[in-house]
Amino acid sequence: MKTAARVAWASIAVNILLSLLNLFIAFASGSLAVAAEMIHNVVDLAASGAVLAGVKISERKSRAFPYGLYKVENMVAVAVAMLIFFTGYEIAKQAMTATIKPTTVNVWILGGVVLSAVIPLAFSVYELRVGRMLNSPSLMADAHEYRTHMLSSGIVFLALIGQEAGIPLDRYAALAIVVFIAKTGWELLSGGMRVLLDASLEADTLEKVRAIIAAEPAVTTIRSLVGRNAGRYRFLEAEVALHVDNLEKAHAVSQRIEKAIRAKIPHLERVLLHFEPQVRTHLTYAVPLKDAAGSISEHFGEAPYFALVTIRTNDGRIENQEILANPHTKIERAKGIRVSEWLVSLKTDVVLLREDLQGKGPAYVFADAGVETRMTAAKTLSAAILDQENGSPG
Repeated sequence: MKTAARVAWASIAVNILLSLLNLFIAFASGSLAVAAEMIHNVVDLAASGAVLAGVKISERKSRAFPYGLYKVENMVAVAVAMLIFFTGYEIAKQAMTATIKPTTVNVWILGGVVLSAVIPLAFSVYELRVGRMLNSPSLMADAHEYRTHMLSSGIVFLALIGQEAGIPLDRYAALAIVVFIAKTGWELLSGGMRVLLDASLEADTLEKVRAIIAAEPAVTTIRSLVGRNAGRYRFLEAEVALHVDNLEKAHAVSQRIEKAIRAKIPHLERVLLHFEPQVRTHLTYAVPLKDAAGSISEHFGEAPYFALVTIRTNDGRIENQEILANPHTKIERAKGIRVSEWLVSLKTDVVLLREDLQGKGPAYVFADAGVETRMTAAKTLSAAILDQENGSPG
């Protein structure tokens, strides 16, 4: 915030400098084009003042505005766009109606015009970089306004050169530049209005957030995801279904998801996650096997195979069954934890075991992800699944 205000103050100082410079050139040359450029500087000065006001106001907190005053910056961006349109209109009017009069042109005057173009160009590069870093629409709008000022200074230079050579180029050059001014103004106006009307965040940003949420093992379904801009900040809201069985675990999942989103998505003011219980129509069981024929392994992490069996909850019928090779059998350290993380990533609901994992790393991984562990006395996969269908612990 302090950086944004500092740049806004610098913008005011630059506009005062440019106004004084063009005032001196206008008196020395007697050029109407330079006089119009001085008016342009005054408009820029007013715009810079509006930018500073927008930055300052957007910092304030108020009970009457619980979501903040961030959109003030977008209102300022719209106002700056209007000033750009006004500037284009003034330049066009000068080009169409100004009477050509004798002007004084020398190296010092031309050097002053070049300087009046270089200063806004250099400052606009700096201001645009800071504006993008802070995601500040008002600073970026002000930087674009400096670009139009640089182009209009080029018009002045061409007008003076043409006047000296007896060729009236200033009218045509001015009308060409007005097209660029109108394009810049329209981009700022449409961008600012999108935010004021609560347009959605960019599709790419929402897809990134969706992927981050889906990567959380405890999330079973993303039911909705929306986001919007307000000033330089972003707001996100998502509704997800989890297979955790208490509020404490849901809160821990929420914190993990928010931390992951903030690490990848910049300029986030608020992430709001709504959790709903998952109505389970199916249960997926994971069972460690010592062979592909279906013999249950006495050990969890060392098991060479795992069976994944999906059962419908309404009638207990097996809907899908597959045997997967354990991808972590050759790992020497934290093998059980790696295997448990792998099973969680496969959206397992229940793990059937002959080895007690109580107090061990895999048990904590399963607990955090809402995966249930059950002991079974069965020696084969078919017997273990049959026990579950019959409601027997095995």
